[in-house]
Amino acid sequence: MDEIVVKDSNGAVLQDGDTVMVVKTLKVKGSSITIKQGTIVKKIRLTDDEELIEGKVEGSVVVLRTEFLKKK
Repeated sequence: MDEIVVKDSNGAVLQDGDTVMVVKTLKVKGSSITIKQGTIVKKIRLTDDEELIEGKVEGSVVVLRTEFLKKK
């Protein structure tokens, strides 16, 4: 089985524990949380999907699409 390579919006490879920045203001489905552009998400976790990562924002664990993230 091939190893999953997760990349941010600029093509930089992401790994567990990386810090990323949100490049676009996002509304979280099923929640009243809005993640503003420039928000820093620390210690991300990769998922089984190369387009999704998990991270903690405002005390809640959210799944974010990598197309809206930039590695710090």
